[in-house]
Amino acid sequence: MTLPNFITIGRLFLVPVIVWLLYQSLYPAAFFVFVLAGISDAVDGFLAKQFDLASELGAYLDPIADKALLVTIYVVLGIFEHLPTWIVIIVVSRDVAIVGAVILSWLMDRPVKMEPNMVSKANTVMQILLVIALLAALAFSSVNSTMVMAGASLTAALTLASLAVYLRDWLQHMAKAGARDHSADSADEG
Repeated sequence: MTLPNFITIGRLFLVPVIVWLLYQSLYPAAFFVFVLAGISDAVDGFLAKQFDLASELGAYLDPIADKALLVTIYVVLGIFEHLPTWIVIIVVSRDVAIVGAVILSWLMDRPVKMEPNMVSKANTVMQILLVIALLAALAFSSVNSTMVMAGASLTAALTLASLAVYLRDWLQHMAKAGARDHSADSADEG
């Protein structure tokens, strides 16, 4: 266990705290805890890279903590009708599709490592910015529905583009792995 891993686990524990704060309509506190979670993500990544504290556990924990935080917040904000249902469905469906593809490739003995690409990084930043803007509006002023729709539309476009890139990469990986399997089977028969 490294310090970045402890920070990541702490971020996982912040997820139910934020949900409870939103449920209680304690929007200023939810805003600050969400920002703290975002800062913790930056800090654990910085520490892992700068001080050579990266670990295999951290490589798995960090994306789990990030997705748990974002997906949960989107679902809760959707349930309380602060976000349109369609953006919640798009965000959650993308992550479910990616996890499903990774599991399927593993079950087919063709494991794939899904590395973040530029589109997915931009998507994550936009998803976070939309939540921060919405929580700030809920906490400190009234919500501007035009701002929410504009942010949701941009987030949806980036989310769908990110899914398309991941799907393309996954299909290419599966095709290459299938071709290798087929070549190995042909060699075994010969």
